[in-house]
Amino acid sequence: MKTKSKFKRMTKVLSLAFIIFIQIYWFKLFKKSEAQWEALWGKIGIRFRKTLFELEGLLIKIGQILSIRADLLPHAFIIQIQDLTDKVPSSDWKDIEQILRSEWERPIDELFQTIEKKAVASASIGEVYKGVLKNGQEVAIKVQRPDIQSIVQTDFRTLRIIIWVVDHLIPLPKGFINFNVLFQELKQVIERELDFAQERNSLLQFKERFKNIESVKIPEVYSDLSTSKVLVMEWVEGVKVTDVEKLDQLEINRTKLAQQLLEVFLPQWLEPGLFHADPHSGNVLVTKEGQIILLDFGMIGMISKKDANYFQVLIEGLLSKNFPKAVDSLTHLGFLLPEADPRTMEKLLAELMSFQPAQLKEMDLVALKLEMNDMLQALPIQVPTRFVFLGRSFVTIEGIVRSLAEEEELIEIAKPVFIDWLTKQGNKWSFVWYWLQSQPLFKVLHSVTEFLKTPQKLEEIKETEHRRLFQFTIYENNKKQLFQLTVLGLIGGATGIYTDHSLILKLSIGVTAISSIGYILYTIKLKKWLKYMHEKRRA
Repeated sequence: MKTKSKFKRMTKVLSLAFIIFIQIYWFKLFKKSEAQWEALWGKIGIRFRKTLFELEGLLIKIGQILSIRADLLPHAFIIQIQDLTDKVPSSDWKDIEQILRSEWERPIDELFQTIEKKAVASASIGEVYKGVLKNGQEVAIKVQRPDIQSIVQTDFRTLRIIIWVVDHLIPLPKGFINFNVLFQELKQVIERELDFAQERNSLLQFKERFKNIESVKIPEVYSDLSTSKVLVMEWVEGVKVTDVEKLDQLEINRTKLAQQLLEVFLPQWLEPGLFHADPHSGNVLVTKEGQIILLDFGMIGMISKKDANYFQVLIEGLLSKNFPKAVDSLTHLGFLLPEADPRTMEKLLAELMSFQPAQLKEMDLVALKLEMNDMLQALPIQVPTRFVFLGRSFVTIEGIVRSLAEEEELIEIAKPVFIDWLTKQGNKWSFVWYWLQSQPLFKVLHSVTEFLKTPQKLEEIKETEHRRLFQFTIYENNKKQLFQLTVLGLIGGATGIYTDHSLILKLSIGVTAISSIGYILYTIKLKKWLKYMHEKRRA
């Protein structure tokens, strides 16, 4: 990138951040209502989205990653940056050709019969070209964009400036949003996607995992032609899994296809190993024979054996109503912060798992919601990054499944797949299997549905907790400042009396009086606000 382009890019991003900071402080200063805050975050999201599309490149990738951090960012903002399309104009072929020659260290015509000079796909990090090897094999050549390293350095430098300003000039509570952690998360994900050698390794691992499953197609990879900037794969033809018209033309049973998708992804979500974290419709295709093709392994997640075991214990604890066991699992999985009260969490889980569908008609839902909110807002909760990407994978596939079988209930489609998976697990998941067999169908569906909604509830809990802590911190800081002014006024008054300076004495009396009244008012406000805070934070 040219210096002028770098400066323009940094200026636009920094200007956007400055405007957002000013708007937030203005709303804090005038104590705007919750509805006004919601509208503000919506407008910020729209402005943020517009800037991303204008600058393109890596910022769109950053927006995509931020869109899955609903546990850190307001819901109204998240809505505006969902479904960001990572499409940018392709690079000049001469620049691409130079990269290929440099990476392969030999002339291209020694390896290929032809390479089409127009990209078949172009995104912020890589572009895909179609080529034909000397043996006649068609391949897809994924090449890193020529200017991506410069863009990465510029954008990360800009983000560091913004984070420095937030840390040193914006008095946010420590638990509000940890921008440093968020920055490191963005940096880690993007740097991993920039290394095509890691993507190649992930592709090979997925290929090994599905080698005996005929319904899944993973492209071959040509390791001898692949580098950290170039990835050469088998060319595969398929229809987007969401292209209903073409699927019907191929006479593919959509309900069966939906179940096949769940058969492919359910083990990824529940078993140790890698899972595809970005299974959008462009990365999941279907052949005319009905095979599912998985593409693009740049964004993947990992479930460790330890996490898989605790996840199993969590499900068993919920189903057996052993809530201390379930809370212990949530703690080990990283959902609960150290200051979380286990007994309060156990009570919450008991409430969540105690509802029966027939009871809802007789309940005062408004009162119930208020009671649940009071309990939820006291819980310090976080959503670990590894589970955020797991949630993204689940929600994306859920949306695809619903589009394929609109008349079918998701749980009806998933039930036979889940039961079949359980039977293959042997004794490991035997408790869950026996529990399912002993329950009426409707109760099973309701319990599973409620369980699947729990991550969303946990994200809402954390956001509300952060807002309350923010307001509490503001009151506390104001109270401290007024106390300091009161002390200063008393010292000034004593000085005025000692020096017999009437002006100093009058000013000191005025400052002391005003600051004392303010101190008393904020003390009263803090006492009232304490009833909303977690009991450990009251101490």
